[in-house]
Amino acid sequence: MKAAPVDVLRGELLADRFRIPTPQPATPAAMAEVVAELVAHFAWSGPVGCAFPGVVQQNVIRTAANLDPSWVGVNGSEIFAKAIGQDPSSVNIVNDADAAGIAEVEFGAGAGRSGLVLMVTLGTGIGTAMFTNGHLVPNTELGHLILDGQDAEETASARAREDSGQKWVEWAPSLDRYLDEIHRLLWPDLIMLGGGVSKKFDKFAEYLTVATEVVPAQLQNEAGIVGAAMAQVRGLG
Repeated sequence: MKAAPVDVLRGELLADRFRIPTPQPATPAAMAEVVAELVAHFAWSGPVGCAFPGVVQQNVIRTAANLDPSWVGVNGSEIFAKAIGQDPSSVNIVNDADAAGIAEVEFGAGAGRSGLVLMVTLGTGIGTAMFTNGHLVPNTELGHLILDGQDAEETASARAREDSGQKWVEWAPSLDRYLDEIHRLLWPDLIMLGGGVSKKFDKFAEYLTVATEVVPAQLQNEAGIVGAAMAQVRGLG
């Protein structure tokens, strides 16, 4: 878990990110304690935006595939606000891929692009964010498309590559297959690839044959923090 104060007008961090390992198990109470530590580190008393790896509707967590299942049905803003001593109205929760996409569309690889733009984050799983002419369509879960009888995350995520020990050239066809399916279903004008692999884009880009234009995200590890702050200001989530 990580945090930083953000200049939402410029899309820039105002201090270095501060990181604390995600507690195990990652229950609401345990994660709320970490949020309190993160906020206290910066002596922050203003509004707080949080990016969460799951479907979020009006600050209520609906899925938590890679966290503790006790999150489902929990109002995240209430849990975190209580931990930091603020009113729930000052804390906003948004899907993590949506947060990254918000930042990239405003300040990064998607800035100035019209039409249908997709953010695809490749990490432990696959997160997606969809934008039509700059407007977010929240909580798309396209990382869970079934391809060849498997959840796409099981073959095309960064974790899948690492767990299998695949080289970039060996993993790229799985990602390409996934992106082809996205193209077939949605015909996006642009796909931005985020997550840690965005820094290694040059190692696998030449193996991608999908018809859609594919580019690496530009804000990289800062995108989620910047986008979470922007979502708080704009009331998205």
